[in-house]
Amino acid sequence: MTDFINNKLTKLVNHPLTINHIYFANNSNCAPLHAYQVDFPRIEIILDGKQKMLWANNDGNVLEKVLSTNDLLYVTAHSWNKPIWQAPSTLLTILFGKQQIAITLLHWDGRQLIPHEQVNIPRRGPRVGSFIIQALTELTRYNQPSKQNKTAYHLIHSLLSNTLDLLNVDIKTSSKTTSLFEAIRQYIDTHFREDVTRDFLADKFYISPNYLSHLFQHEGKIGLNEYLNQIRLEYAKLLLKDYELNIKEIALASGFKDSNYFCRIFKKKTERTPTEYRRQYHSKLMMK
Repeated sequence: MTDFINNKLTKLVNHPLTINHIYFANNSNCAPLHAYQVDFPRIEIILDGKQKMLWANNDGNVLEKVLSTNDLLYVTAHSWNKPIWQAPSTLLTILFGKQQIAITLLHWDGRQLIPHEQVNIPRRGPRVGSFIIQALTELTRYNQPSKQNKTAYHLIHSLLSNTLDLLNVDIKTSSKTTSLFEAIRQYIDTHFREDVTRDFLADKFYISPNYLSHLFQHEGKIGLNEYLNQIRLEYAKLLLKDYELNIKEIALASGFKDSNYFCRIFKKKTERTPTEYRRQYHSKLMMK
């Protein structure tokens, strides 16, 4: 199945005219229920069929379009999109995390969403992809790129090309240990709002709790609990900015069982309480 993903990316990179339209979602405010919203940029590519999609531009206008085969949506970090699953379609999602790229192949058969394959690629070597993403962030911060803005389109093509390069390197060099670590981390990134513990993860991936801790220290250079808290805190920041939930509700929604523990960790990492963080964020918005 990795060959299928590789072949699709190769076609998009070698034949850029294969991509019909490129759209940009770059607004994080007021995400609707069940929208996809994470801290990292993403690319959504329709490989087959048609897919109705909602997103917001930088003016805050919610757009609704039916994306067709080879249409692409670039979602900036913290922004949202919401697919409306109706007619059968196949979608390739590429998430650009800080330490890895997650490529997921999804198929909607008209009744249910079927994940076909997921590939996790460590972001090794020169930070080429990071600088391309930084350029896209600057380009889309204040303006929605149009068809006449060729720079945005070339940057998207370069980002796909860099992803393909990393995928080809990873196929040759990825070890079992690295693959296991990436699989566990990807699970955490998806399920951090749930009751994820060291013992639960060790049992799920058929390893000992001590080996799991060693795996994170050796492969990720970070403790398991520290990584869990980091992911949960980033999500809590989004909730503090965009939703009028109380602190206990935000703690629970972010995966923290104890709101007091959440407040202590939040202040330790940000030097502000959750309430102060929210107040300062909204004060800055008022000053713009």
